[in-house]
Amino acid sequence: MVAATGQSPASAYALEVDGQLKCEFTTRDGARAGAEELKKRLHMLQIRIYDAQTNAREEI
Repeated sequence: MVAATGQSPASAYALEVDGQLKCEFTTRDGARAGAEELKKRLHMLQIRIYDAQTNAREEI
């Protein structure tokens, strides 16, 4: 994990929680692991992985 962010990352992955970017990861695997852990603890949240390179989001 890199740092908390309020804006779109330039070249990394970020967790989008209920429509807001929360934290940035350097690898996709790290972002996925973080998203799955958060989803286990707080299953009612909408969590997506944001890929800054392709500007795409993946629902968890």
